Amino acid sequence: MTDIFIADMHLDLSMNAMEWNRDLRKPIDEINAREAGMTDKPDRGHATVSLGELRKGNIGLVVATQIARYVAPGNPLPGWNSPEQAWAQTRGQRAWYKVMELAGEMVLILTKEDLEKHLALWADGQPNDNKPIGFILSLEGADALITVEHLEKAFLYGLLAVGPAHYGPGRYANGTDSSGRLNDEGVELLKGMERLGMILDVTHLNDDAFWHALEVFNGNVWASHHNCRSLVNHNRQLSDDMIRALIERKAVIGMALDAWMMVPGWVRGQSTPRTMNCNLEVLANHIDHICQIAGNVNNIAIGSDLDGAYGTEQCPYDVKTIADLQKLPDILRNRGYSENDIRAIASGNLVDFLMKAL
Repeated sequence: MTDIFIADMHLDLSMNAMEWNRDLRKPIDEINAREAGMTDKPDRGHATVSLGELRKGNIGLVVATQIARYVAPGNPLPGWNSPEQAWAQTRGQRAWYKVMELAGEMVLILTKEDLEKHLALWADGQPNDNKPIGFILSLEGADALITVEHLEKAFLYGLLAVGPAHYGPGRYANGTDSSGRLNDEGVELLKGMERLGMILDVTHLNDDAFWHALEVFNGNVWASHHNCRSLVNHNRQLSDDMIRALIERKAVIGMALDAWMMVPGWVRGQSTPRTMNCNLEVLANHIDHICQIAGNVNNIAIGSDLDGAYGTEQCPYDVKTIADLQKLPDILRNRGYSENDIRAIASGNLVDFLMKAL
């Protein structure tokens, strides 16, 4: 059977290129071999993502991120000591995407017409070897926007989606493992995004900020990489009430492949995918749960977050590279999902969302 076209709602490609120093044009084995003996990051030598593996997996459309956290004095999280440094880091990441565009490796999707043209290219029946990866540009955590006015500067260089927070306290909103509603600047940020027609990514917003953001923002909403709190009880996950609210807003929710978000009881640095029985069947459990709440598959997508500061040491054991996302359709078929449902989850729901949002 021909591989299904897949879209991925969340990949930290520029972070891997600029901070992990990975040349994503190279074969995945070569990327990992070059990291042999390196210990500065726990996922060294465990990468799953390259541009070649995306093509191999028929994954031709992605939401690609910029990310640079500001950390105030006393904040133990990694990040930059000023918003200006964080802004410069995201501009460097944008420059990497531009270089990939000029090399024909990637293509920025800005309009509905761009998307239609790109999808036609990937559906032409020809090998994927030389096809560019289409990407929507997203900012994970808004700390790098020095002021709200910088939102428009970012919009003009192609930014279309923003997640106001990441982990911990943020300059506009507080994220995972924190509390509190949006601050005044955060409310202003969302109003600016709405005016520009940008997409709000609620991923990483803490519970208070999540509900506040849905009150404030009237534009298009998605959750780029999330799983279900009822299956893995952590504030990083979506509660059933959150899932219902997103369904009501006609959002798409990207299912994430970070093992600790898939199986309960994961201990970082100790647990392994095999010992925790973490495989793609577990991801299907999270998909099933949202389907039961919604009564259909219309809000589900894939937001793998593969190589989002972890690799094969902390993802499903049946995923050696991102191309193995092609194993998911058979798992869903065996659970009784129709071909139309499977194609909707793989890419159709995200494409339909973008056709309305762009």
